[in-house]
Amino acid sequence: MGFITSIFDLLRFNKKNWKAVVLCIFAATVFWFFNALNKNYSANISFPLDFDYDQEHYVPVKALPTSVRMNVSGLGWDLFRKSAGLKVPPLIIPLEKPTEVTKIVGSTLPALFSTQLEGLQINFVLSDTLNVEIDEKARRKFNLKVDSVWKYLNRDFGVINEIKLVPDTVWVEGPEKFINQLPETIALALPERNIDSDFIGEVEIVFPNNNVIKRNPPVVEISFDVEKLMEINDQVQLKIINALPRVRSGSNETHVNCTFRLPVSLVKTLSVDSLKAIIDLKDVSQGSHKLVPQIIGLPKQARVIKVDTVLVNF
Repeated sequence: MGFITSIFDLLRFNKKNWKAVVLCIFAATVFWFFNALNKNYSANISFPLDFDYDQEHYVPVKALPTSVRMNVSGLGWDLFRKSAGLKVPPLIIPLEKPTEVTKIVGSTLPALFSTQLEGLQINFVLSDTLNVEIDEKARRKFNLKVDSVWKYLNRDFGVINEIKLVPDTVWVEGPEKFINQLPETIALALPERNIDSDFIGEVEIVFPNNNVIKRNPPVVEISFDVEKLMEINDQVQLKIINALPRVRSGSNETHVNCTFRLPVSLVKTLSVDSLKAIIDLKDVSQGSHKLVPQIIGLPKQARVIKVDTVLVNF
């Protein structure tokens, strides 16, 4: 019994003894850690990448790779510092002819990086292939318009004046392949739907590849006035143009029914007799066709809702 008591006495430390024990354990751990870091190891590490090319005349079509993963050997301290990202400069990949490079095979990288990794030896590259797509930089000026303003309005309202865009043009800079695919006039989408009052607001110019395209300016101010519409149903005189002598309309009609909407303030100024329903047969092939006439003579603020079809026989 005395023997067991003596053992417990040895394990019964006071606070000062515990502090000494903790400090000893800490010192031993630090000594072991630094001793271990002075040995050689191998590890898989991701290194940041940077591509060296003429950025004044070339631009990436898509985001370039930002890192490469390799298995490297070296002192534990160097490996620890690199894996922790401490003072790790990016590895440089030079591209003398950037538009001619589409991919970089991982096995070709050790020779390129060998002089850039001080204190480390590359064993092999884990990243299989780096995909690169760079194009010549282009810059062009484009006109702007609102895309089908009717679809943003309340069905009972219409635009009664010119849609104003400030500015009405934009400079676009980016990869040549994207710039050349853009239409001459860029259509803008409004941020609101079911508009039933005068509109003024800033609208962003958005492209499918906005991440690689620069816009100047990036936003424009758009404004226009709206007014309640009145629906009108009436008959409009039919006229067939560019018809051969043997062409005849299926029912010999001279008028077609038409439904359109017009701002209230313009209703009194409209003369239905000045409207025409035009069917142009210039590019119509021989045979029997049901065609929708084009109504001309309406103010541009008007919106055609429905027009009767016309049967035409060749």
